[in-house]
Amino acid sequence: MITQAELATATEGSNHSGVSWAAIFAGAAAAAALSLILILLGFGLGFSAVSPWAGEGASAKTLGISGIVWLAVTQIIAAGMGGYLAGRLRVKWATVHGDEVYFRDTAHGFLSWAVATLVTATLVLGSVSSVVGGGVKAGASMASGAVTAASAAAGSQASGGSDPFGYFVDTLFRDDRPAAVSDDAAHAQVTRVFARTISNNGQLSAEDRAYLAQLVSQRTNLTPEQAQQRVDQVYGQARQAVEDAKVAAQKAADTATKVAAWTSLWMFVALLCGAFFASLAATFGGRRRDAVVLVHSETYSTTAPIR
Repeated sequence: MITQAELATATEGSNHSGVSWAAIFAGAAAAAALSLILILLGFGLGFSAVSPWAGEGASAKTLGISGIVWLAVTQIIAAGMGGYLAGRLRVKWATVHGDEVYFRDTAHGFLSWAVATLVTATLVLGSVSSVVGGGVKAGASMASGAVTAASAAAGSQASGGSDPFGYFVDTLFRDDRPAAVSDDAAHAQVTRVFARTISNNGQLSAEDRAYLAQLVSQRTNLTPEQAQQRVDQVYGQARQAVEDAKVAAQKAADTATKVAAWTSLWMFVALLCGAFFASLAATFGGRRRDAVVLVHSETYSTTAPIR
């Protein structure tokens, strides 16, 4: 038979929330502060391992792996500490079943980790979305611009950055007669022809080839046939250099995209480890909290009663 005292205790316990926000925020504050300390320590160790001299210091791959490992360690230590405090400091549920206590402790650890992660991401890292999105956006931008980067740079350099019609103006004043122009003007014309051709189909037209051969023959005392051979040879080298630059840019973009993808994946794994250890530590802290024995002290008067 249920006594009046047991009924009152059960009614009182059912009217209280199962969430101890004070304990959650306390654990989250501890986890965020410890995360900040460990992240700064990781930055210091990383900068100390980097060297501006080629061939010295840690490689980029080593730094990347070390950074991911340190992030995972930071999450485990900070989240575990925050979860333990959230479980240890929460209100004791005397009239709640053991399974419900276990669930609430797990939830307290998870909420402590979630609050700490949001605070750390907002105040320390800027935001998780900006970090991950920034890396992906950088890789995508490099990939989209890799194909045209070299040819665009060549075209801008050839036109002086402000005259996109330089090639057409040169064509307008071309003459079959040997034109007496300065070396700088001749070099500029050749550069514009090369840039225009490479940015289009990559094949020199017959008119451009003949005109370049005329300029070369005029300044090198080569025969027209030899001048045309030199034009073909040098243009082939220039085109190959541009193609090599495009391939290098594409490889760099592909590498940046892969790095961003792997970084996002391992950040997810590290955060998942943090959530798990926070929840686990909260259950341990809650059990330690429930195992605390309250000591009641009684005060006795040593003064003799007055009769």
